[in-house]
Amino acid sequence: MSVYTPAQVVQETGFSIDTLRYYEKIGLLERVGRNAAGQRRFSQEDIGWLGTLRCLRDTGMPIAQMLRFAELVRAGDHTIPDRIKLLEEHDDQVRAQIANLGERQSYIRNKISYYRSLI
Repeated sequence: MSVYTPAQVVQETGFSIDTLRYYEKIGLLERVGRNAAGQRRFSQEDIGWLGTLRCLRDTGMPIAQMLRFAELVRAGDHTIPDRIKLLEEHDDQVRAQIANLGERQSYIRNKISYYRSLI
């Protein structure tokens, strides 16, 4: 089984050491294993879970919803319908954000065209 140091996890996931500690403290990340010297050692499973958290965070999911999702995952397969519902609601929000960004991009492109027409 592969184990990763905190520095390796930072490089792999893009999360800071402080974020990793915070996620562990609030329960987004289950207790991380430690070596004989008490230093954190992350598993491949931890890396995969952090990838999920990165996706959710990068798409604007609030910490409270991320915590709810983590609780559902840990509760077992009987929560899959609830997980689907939570992710579908988040997907709707992401879709709305993308549409909003598309509108903003169109505005910016129109401004660029306008300014180009002036020169």
